[in-house]
Amino acid sequence: MPRAVSLTDKLLSEFQHHIESFTLIPSSGGVFEVAVDGTLIYSKKETGRHAVYAEVREAFLKVVPHAAQDADS
Repeated sequence: MPRAVSLTDKLLSEFQHHIESFTLIPSSGGVFEVAVDGTLIYSKKETGRHAVYAEVREAFLKVVPHAAQDADS
């Protein structure tokens, strides 16, 4: 869970003006998924490993491209 909390903190810090709500759901079995407006952008089950922030950030920006303006400034 510490990795998920750390990744959440980074996303919220960088994209606070573009994230209206954020839900972190504890689970068992090492499930880790990130979805934006119902669109799955990262799944540990699919990759077989935990996400690194850079790849989740990139996937987030593909779904919310206007967030890049704030991230780059």
